[in-house]
Amino acid sequence: MPWEAWLTLAVVVLSLWALARNLAGPDIVLMCGALLLVSLGLVSPRFPSVKDLAGAFGNEGVLTVAVLYVVAAALTETGGMGLVTERLLGQPRSVASAQLRLGATVIGISSFLNNTPVVAMFIPVVNDWCKKTGISPSKLFIPLSYAAILGGTCTLIGTSTNLVVHALMVDARRSDASMPLMGMFTLAPIGIACAVAGLAFIIATSRWLLPTRTSFLAEVADPRQYTVEMLVEPRSAIDGLTIERAALRRLPGLFLSAIERDGEALVAVGPDQVLHGHDRLVFVGVLEAVVDLQRIKGLTPAAEEVAEITAAKLNRRLVEAVVSDTHPLLGQTIRAGRFRTKYDAAIIAVYRNGGRLAGRIGDIALQPGDTLLLQAHAGFADRHRDDRDFLLVSRIDESRPIRHDKAWVAIAILAVMIGVATFEPATGIGIFHAALVAAVLMGVTGCLSAGEARRSVDVPVLVAIVAALVIGKGIETTGLATAWAGQIVGAAHPFGPWAVLGAIYLLTLVMTELVTNNAAAALAFPIAHAAARGLDVSVLPFAVAVAIAASAGFATPIGYQTHLMVLGPGGYRFTDFARIGLPLDLLCGVITVTLTPFVYPF
Repeated sequence: MPWEAWLTLAVVVLSLWALARNLAGPDIVLMCGALLLVSLGLVSPRFPSVKDLAGAFGNEGVLTVAVLYVVAAALTETGGMGLVTERLLGQPRSVASAQLRLGATVIGISSFLNNTPVVAMFIPVVNDWCKKTGISPSKLFIPLSYAAILGGTCTLIGTSTNLVVHALMVDARRSDASMPLMGMFTLAPIGIACAVAGLAFIIATSRWLLPTRTSFLAEVADPRQYTVEMLVEPRSAIDGLTIERAALRRLPGLFLSAIERDGEALVAVGPDQVLHGHDRLVFVGVLEAVVDLQRIKGLTPAAEEVAEITAAKLNRRLVEAVVSDTHPLLGQTIRAGRFRTKYDAAIIAVYRNGGRLAGRIGDIALQPGDTLLLQAHAGFADRHRDDRDFLLVSRIDESRPIRHDKAWVAIAILAVMIGVATFEPATGIGIFHAALVAAVLMGVTGCLSAGEARRSVDVPVLVAIVAALVIGKGIETTGLATAWAGQIVGAAHPFGPWAVLGAIYLLTLVMTELVTNNAAAALAFPIAHAAARGLDVSVLPFAVAVAIAASAGFATPIGYQTHLMVLGPGGYRFTDFARIGLPLDLLCGVITVTLTPFVYPF
């Protein structure tokens, strides 16, 4: 190998070591590796250049991920994605049931839609699902990424990797008339077998191979509990449903303590209790759970003053404020002091001296040190932060009301985006184009504000993907990939086509784990083509092996961009992927190498 290849190998190994030791986030570690390779470009033209780094930020795949974050955010803000997935995901009674429901749903969808947008759209859905079911996010986010990848191997359009291989086959046909082409379902027999076996493996082994972790926020959760009253809106989605069917029974950090109906209190409420319009529900829980409560369709704060706040509903936020000892309303009840009129904010809960205060909010007399949970206009915190009436004013993030009236608009835009992208050969519109138009339409139709769109883009994930592309280019241009290929294929060649097929699969898989899926496919296919011609056998089984192996990289978070997308939400470490991903790599490899020659003979 040339000396540039050895230096690139050292950078790759150093980056993997830093990721395994959690020395910094994936975006920092990978970008440091990419910058090191770019800096070495000053010494040798074999290394990636600054132009390569700049070009990676404009890569269509990276931009597609960024735009799809906006589409996913719109579906979250309107409750549209929850509406679509509610029946599909349901209320599982175990982790295995949740993984089966999630895996089957995602595999089906990602078979016909690129897996990156599928994961982008499901991340907020799975996050909310974990809160409702109490399942650790670390048990579901790796399965989400894996299921999207497995689904993508089932059809030609399931992932861009398959299309890359197909494009390479079309290009090779110009000089090799015997080159076969892949149809829409050419990969299906092998892809479906891998998907079924892979999902079964995840469900069977996740108890031991996936960690059980709570998020950082959960570990430092505020122990304070509030009593909050909510009204069931008449003719709403939950009017007439039981508590169980309305998904109000197992809310994390929150429980329904009583229902007040027609002046009578119903206590020890069971799951079969039917909800009626105008029911007053009394919840007790921590702040984070109260925020989630505000976003449930069909519930509205019961405080009479809430409806009188001048701010439009979509501009209201939850705010915490601590009463000072100079507050002008000390000793007066909230109703008598006309708190809402004075501050244009409604008190929906009060916390005092380590305990929650029950009873009617308006009858509570304010005391110094009381912590008030307010529903107020968006600028309340900024306006009163230095006000002597309060010791502390804190805005509660993510407390924006859901735009439920826009849910079906967002779903319609999503459906058109999927349909157009699915039939790209006929429409000529790719996933990036379709997603960009969908993101703009989400804003134009009021599903998402400009500020929410900006905040929805996960910049660290995009930086990590960009850095991975640059490192992958370095592995290619310095000759490191070619050196590996020659060694692996050369060793297997004397043992016949089946051994070479296995070597090609292994080579592609290793490059996928260390580079990117599309780069691995582009690098491995010419080697596979040459090996097939040397053996005088059909190229098709080798092309299928390259397509599957270039997608089925499960052992490192840099092996596939969807892994980087779930790394943070799942609270994973680098080694978590290796623990479950390595045996899954082996399983898919054995299935592909064993079955492919029977389906597509040499």
